[in-house]
Amino acid sequence: MNRVTAHFWFDPSCPYTWITSRWLREVARVRPVRIEWHVMSLTLLNEGRETDPEGDPEGYLRMPVRVCAAVREEHGSEALGAFLTSFGTRLHLGGDWDWGRALPDALAGAGLPRALADAAWTDSYDAALRASHEAGVALVGTDVGTPVLAVEGPDGTGRVAGVFGPCVSPAPRGEAAGRLWDGALLVARVPEFHELRRAPVPPDFAE
Repeated sequence: MNRVTAHFWFDPSCPYTWITSRWLREVARVRPVRIEWHVMSLTLLNEGRETDPEGDPEGYLRMPVRVCAAVREEHGSEALGAFLTSFGTRLHLGGDWDWGRALPDALAGAGLPRALADAAWTDSYDAALRASHEAGVALVGTDVGTPVLAVEGPDGTGRVAGVFGPCVSPAPRGEAAGRLWDGALLVARVPEFHELRRAPVPPDFAE
């Protein structure tokens, strides 16, 4: 079976995105899938809206994605995936919302320089963040959230099929993760496909 590249855009502060990323890690264990990690931003997604659904008028959620952009620019996709694991463990499993502590600790936990946390408080990587965000949103439209999953088309043309989600809770494991991937891949590659949806359940971070 040919190896597939999965492109995954995420905002690390979103709990459902964290769960989906754990599912995708499991997919890479049971299917021939390579993951390319990309950052997107709920702050940018909600830019200009009258009501911020995240309730973050001060832009607190912009800080972790700035660090993500710095990691991606300076150290690449694999490092970004490692940072997501380290940061998400502290945030979603440990409940640490103190960016002054969680961001440098997460960087160190991923084997990255703690100094990259300084990017949270500057606009040094904002252009890269916006470019990455817009690349992901361009695949699915602005009436979505995080994460965005995209896979290369099967016809050899380099076309990429993108979808919002899948949002799962908890993350399937083993062959169940693989079967969900098979289904997501199938619908993502159907150009006419638009949406499947049902009522969400609370985030379940079961490992």
